[in-house]
Amino acid sequence: MSQPTWKNTIAITGAGSGFGAALALRYAVDGWNIAVTDIDEDRARQVFAQVKELGAGGFSMKLDTTKAEDWKQLEVNINQHWQGLAVLVNNAGVAVAGNVEDTSMEDWAWVLDIDLMGVVRGCHQFAAMMKRQKSGHIVNVSSFAGFTGLPFIAAYGVAKAGVIALSEALRLEMQPHGVGVTVVCPAFVKTRLLDTFRSSRAHTRDKVLHWMETSGITAEQVADDISRAVTNKQFLLLTHKNTYSIWRLKRWLPERYFKMISKRSSP
Repeated sequence: MSQPTWKNTIAITGAGSGFGAALALRYAVDGWNIAVTDIDEDRARQVFAQVKELGAGGFSMKLDTTKAEDWKQLEVNINQHWQGLAVLVNNAGVAVAGNVEDTSMEDWAWVLDIDLMGVVRGCHQFAAMMKRQKSGHIVNVSSFAGFTGLPFIAAYGVAKAGVIALSEALRLEMQPHGVGVTVVCPAFVKTRLLDTFRSSRAHTRDKVLHWMETSGITAEQVADDISRAVTNKQFLLLTHKNTYSIWRLKRWLPERYFKMISKRSSP
């Protein structure tokens, strides 16, 4: 019996750079068909050109994750090309820094609409398709900031914590239908996240850039980790080894964690 045409297909948001681009090229090497989507259509085309150079197929398109009509068009395109989808990666995101009161309501709405509701829209659009297939995998890219509760990045942390909560609920909903869910929680990695970065605090951008450049983890390494997580049907993916101990400390000894973060944090 021949395999469905949607086997070995993957759609990635924010695939014009960073994790998304690295993941597109990672799957292209394995011969998958890839939907390369990004709010910047030129970047999407450029990455898809590299995908084709590696011998893989698929298509590219502009996708603004805040627009329901773009998500609907992605589903139309996927049905036209493959009649289904094996893996959806909700990767597109932005970042905001600042105190709770100093971060403008416009910035709160901006980061929540993209980082949280953008992921919600993707899951909403494709959950029914994957249930009908009784197969598939949804990858939601969160951040380790979704666990840490760190000060001065509250808006970003709230959005990413929401992605973790969404993924936990989605996992339970999709499991009876044979659909897997992975939530990815990376710490600092050098990507193009700072291209759209907003902050109400002076010098924050320089600090984040330094942390990105000295993290020792690349977007390509994260892409490899995500690929393995999908293959192994792993739910929680912490991409930086040093984050495991911090995650455990907060879960098991929350007051000790609070005191540690309090000492390290400065206004």
